[in-house]
Amino acid sequence: MKAQEKQNGILEGVIWKQLLIFFFPILIGTFFQQLYNTVDTVIVGQFAGKEALSSVGGSSSQIINMVVGFFTGLTAGGTVLISQAYGAGHRRRLEDALHTSYAFGIIGGIGFGILGVVSASFVLRLMNTPSELMEMSTLYIRIYFSGLVFVFIYNMGAAILRAIGDSRRPLYYLVVCCIVNIVLDLALVLYFGLGVLGVAVATLISQAVSAFLVTWTLMRKVECMKLSVRKIRIHREVLKNMLQIGFPSGLQASMYSISNMIVQAALNLLGVDTMAAWTAYGKIDSIFWMINSSFGIALTTFVGQNFGAGKWDRVKRGTKVCLGMAVGTAICLTAALMTAGRFLLGIFTGDAAVVEIGLTMMRGIAPAFVMFVFIEIFSGSLRAQGYTFVTTVISVLGVCVFRIIWVGLITPGQGLKRVVACYPISWIMCAVLVSAYYFYKQKRIIAQMEGKDR
Repeated sequence: MKAQEKQNGILEGVIWKQLLIFFFPILIGTFFQQLYNTVDTVIVGQFAGKEALSSVGGSSSQIINMVVGFFTGLTAGGTVLISQAYGAGHRRRLEDALHTSYAFGIIGGIGFGILGVVSASFVLRLMNTPSELMEMSTLYIRIYFSGLVFVFIYNMGAAILRAIGDSRRPLYYLVVCCIVNIVLDLALVLYFGLGVLGVAVATLISQAVSAFLVTWTLMRKVECMKLSVRKIRIHREVLKNMLQIGFPSGLQASMYSISNMIVQAALNLLGVDTMAAWTAYGKIDSIFWMINSSFGIALTTFVGQNFGAGKWDRVKRGTKVCLGMAVGTAICLTAALMTAGRFLLGIFTGDAAVVEIGLTMMRGIAPAFVMFVFIEIFSGSLRAQGYTFVTTVISVLGVCVFRIIWVGLITPGQGLKRVVACYPISWIMCAVLVSAYYFYKQKRIIAQMEGKDR
């Protein structure tokens, strides 16, 4: 295990280099994960119409993001435990966290999958989904949730690999799955004319391939730990610690999604053109989120391993360096999106009215991207040290509850600009509060841990 530490360099290497070495494979992997979802959107938008585009990317997308986001937040508990155990060199804790995390992923995938299939049409109706989109949207959600266990297994397995410093193999597997998905999309939608059904089946198959590849790697190719089917079970104490760290993150992610679903419901009332524009803008908007989350994942692993090894100075400096890189990237990306917005929206749809609506959304939201960087980086650093409760409360109240109140009390009848204004306003409020808490709490965490070492 010591050799592995030297190999990944997280505990000893130049901080900015190590963050970037880890960041880029995560970013490219996230890009490919987004790409096969984006390809779904492009193909149905160009070849099956804006109704199909809205069905794949509108309310359906928000429901899927809520469930997957909740589980991904929960997995943060397992990956923090794994990164801390790896940094500290505790083999037994590493193995127990691995098998508990995998068991949790399988159980969660099956349970949420069944729930999603059963409740799909009910939730879509709650979101004011137009009647002409109900059939296609319900079909897409039910097929997606039928294979949800594959999504959970891949996300859990990839997060485990990243927690020990291996961000490259999850990237390779996503490239393979992206190619599989694109080929199947083209065959099922263009050749067989299956529309939304074809896109859903292609996504399910590609996700099954990714789950198989990451599981095979953990069983055969990782030296510091080995996944064994016979050992996959819940270790009660590990699960307790995992949920203490992960549940607040899962709650935060799901609340983000719920608030987005409420915004989506308000936008649905504005018609199919607005829904299609929101879907297209969301795919462009995802460029920022995948970059920002990649910085967050890289930092969480970096801080988790150094925290486990007792390298407090690297914890502080790593957070500062990552924040600087993420802020600079957000500013550059915002400038690029504002310049090329019309062209980018035109990739998804040739409808001029939809493009104009998308530009209105972009101009109202993109300039505030930089504020969310502070939330992501400071929350990720504290999460890696095992502290998630307060940042979760701030996010739930400052972002999620605020958006719900905004949409329910302020925006009715006020139009598109007023609806989307809830995003920048909530990010600014939350960024101020999370930043203040980070500086307050970080000093106390390190003072407490240094006291234990004496």
